[in-house]
Amino acid sequence: METLRLYDFLPSGNGYKIRLLLTQIGIPFERVEVNITNGETRTAEFLSKNPNGKIPVLEIQPGKYLTESNAILVYLSEGTEFLPYDPYSRAKVLQWLFFEQYSHEPYIATPRFWISILGKAEEYTTAIEQKREQGYAALKVMENHLSNHHFFVGDRYTIADIGLFAYTHVAEEGGFNLSPFPKIQAWIERVKAQPGHISITEEIKTFQTVEL
Repeated sequence: METLRLYDFLPSGNGYKIRLLLTQIGIPFERVEVNITNGETRTAEFLSKNPNGKIPVLEIQPGKYLTESNAILVYLSEGTEFLPYDPYSRAKVLQWLFFEQYSHEPYIATPRFWISILGKAEEYTTAIEQKREQGYAALKVMENHLSNHHFFVGDRYTIADIGLFAYTHVAEEGGFNLSPFPKIQAWIERVKAQPGHISITEEIKTFQTVEL
């Protein structure tokens, strides 16, 4: 079996989703650091792997690439406990992954990027404030669901949790206050307690990391 190669940016929540799942499944991989802040995803070499110019990119075998973090999660979790076999439960997982990309990620991840990765909070003040309402709305949807559930689908840990956890647990780095969301905070701790959990900036010492 070919060793998977993950083109990634360590602080990225989208890249973290893949690293977390691979680690928890126990699949070895090579991680290639791609610094998105200095144009490394806009080079001709990188664009040949993903014309959309974004990480993560998973190289499944030489020259065969898969992009979009949640699509990669589904691919990797096929046949594992992280993706239900039952069609309804499976669709519910996809429902939450679509929610994450459309209603959650744009409003929670982007302010974090501007504030904590680029360090340009003042420059993006107006844009950040424009995203606050939608970001908190997404958190409220999650809080309401978690009021009656330990996890997002079937009351067991799945890639729906991984997808939502990635940016939720660092939402405060984007200026969001999680203290009004006790159910989310409790869920975050449950996710962190899962076997094989790693932090978002944790290098996987047993797997190889190389520079682009």
